[in-house]
Amino acid sequence: MSENSEFRFGAATGVGSMPGEDAREAAKTVTGSFEDFPFLPELPARGPGADMIGRTAGMLVDLYGRVEPSGWRISDRPGRDSRRARSWLGEDLDALEEFTQDYEGPLKVQAVGPWTLAAALELRNGEVALSDAGACRDLAGSLGEGLRLHLDEVRRRIPGARIVLQLDEPSLTSVLRGQVRTASGYRTHRAVDRQVVEAALRDVVGVHADGPVVVHSCAPDVPFALLRRAGAAAVSFDFSLLTERDDDAIGEAVEGGTRLFAGVVASTDAPLSDPAGSVMGVRTLWRRLGLNPGLLAEAVTLTPTCGLAGASPDFARKALAHCVRAARSLADNPE
Repeated sequence: MSENSEFRFGAATGVGSMPGEDAREAAKTVTGSFEDFPFLPELPARGPGADMIGRTAGMLVDLYGRVEPSGWRISDRPGRDSRRARSWLGEDLDALEEFTQDYEGPLKVQAVGPWTLAAALELRNGEVALSDAGACRDLAGSLGEGLRLHLDEVRRRIPGARIVLQLDEPSLTSVLRGQVRTASGYRTHRAVDRQVVEAALRDVVGVHADGPVVVHSCAPDVPFALLRRAGAAAVSFDFSLLTERDDDAIGEAVEGGTRLFAGVVASTDAPLSDPAGSVMGVRTLWRRLGLNPGLLAEAVTLTPTCGLAGASPDFARKALAHCVRAARSLADNPE
């Protein structure tokens, strides 16, 4: 954590997904919007393999994904679906590389975390990997190896970048609470022990030993303390879903050096308030917790509430620009 505490994050960035199917246009928009903290865009509108589960399934080592009517299923040999996922990821990296020539600074790449992957990828019997503890371990190990190779590839293409790895874990709370449904839909899989969840996350986070890892969830009740113990340097969340029950965990996180990626800008087409209005809740939270306003810019990166795949291209551009203006407002007037 000592290395990460000195890492300079940008004041604003995106979550991951963008609308449309044009990788060059998405990379141009992202790099033009976030000159000091771009990210690798994801374009799920292209279809299976560009969606977040398929994209990460394409990164796995010695495990492969194929599309079934019910969703993605683990296979032991590569097929058309896994090749297509890898091809699209390569296309996205080509586009980002083109627009980050000579770039030096933080750069974020995203992949699905081990528990959301286990709650989505099916085994041969049609049940998700979450139903089998051994399958969960194998999946986390394969993901770790795949991420190691992916991060090496990004470093090779953009050598001046200091890479931030984001693990998307929207299903994490459901895994912890035993709310993930079985294939029949009539039952739920039993809750996974918190120590097991934490250990697997720690192993995957540890893959990126020379840079920070942020864990993202746009679901309610993000387990801040568990994520911090697992080694996350930052937690990304939908700010509108916070309740005062989260105050203690957030206060402890900030005081412990964990950065907050606060989703304060709508991720689907909606009227945008003035930038100062977008960060009013963040300032209010800071006052409620009795935190030093001078820490705000050091502790908070602003983002949309979630990915922008469901937005129109025009709104997506406006939302990213709004994040930058809101971050400036927060830095200029922290109180």
